[in-house]
Amino acid sequence: MNPVDIKYHKEHTWVKVKGKKATIGITNYAQESLGDIVYIDLPEIDNTVDANTELTEIESTKTTSAVISPVSGTVTEANEDLSENPEIINEHPYTKGWIAVLEMENQSELNDLMDVGEYEKYLEEEVKLK
Repeated sequence: MNPVDIKYHKEHTWVKVKGKKATIGITNYAQESLGDIVYIDLPEIDNTVDANTELTEIESTKTTSAVISPVSGTVTEANEDLSENPEIINEHPYTKGWIAVLEMENQSELNDLMDVGEYEKYLEEEVKLK
């Protein structure tokens, strides 16, 4: 997956949309900040989630962190490979490390997200503030 093809949320999640299907994961910045990921609580199929709310939680050797959904929708798939091997997120955050697929409710929510250039600029500003 090319990072140019995806949209980014300020809470360091990404979404790649095909039709009404929205594949969601965490960004490379997020996985680096978390460190070694040891567990992910996969979202349940058929759960609905609103944009800007918690989709699930990830545990790393450093902390437990909420994964914020960039869009609203119903969970249609969860990446079962992460149950046994959550470290896939560290190794391949934009490909094999995807977390869930949602059936999107409102595609206009994508307008509130950043493209890769905007996200990189956002990261620069955020890192400066720390």
